[in-house]
Amino acid sequence: MERLVKFEVLGQEYPLFTDAPEEDVQEILQLVKTHLEEVSRGSSRGLPANKAAILTSLNMAGQYVRLKREFKEYRQQVEQHLGRLGERVERVAREDT
Repeated sequence: MERLVKFEVLGQEYPLFTDAPEEDVQEILQLVKTHLEEVSRGSSRGLPANKAAILTSLNMAGQYVRLKREFKEYRQQVEQHLGRLGERVERVAREDT
């Protein structure tokens, strides 16, 4: 069931409606907050919240794209291994008959 969650980042409070489990919500909020604070600290003059949010979004999107590509490569490797394993099983089964 959807509920309202309020969280604070960089001194501003934000409402969020979600039906995600509480554990997931806390992990997501902590991740976003950590990334925003890192981006803000990395700036010598301190960034306005909206610019920090854009940079954080770009960083997280970059990580997402990299992980998606790595997962695709992993899946392909697993499928290749499974194909070879299937061939071996068939070969052994034919030898036994």
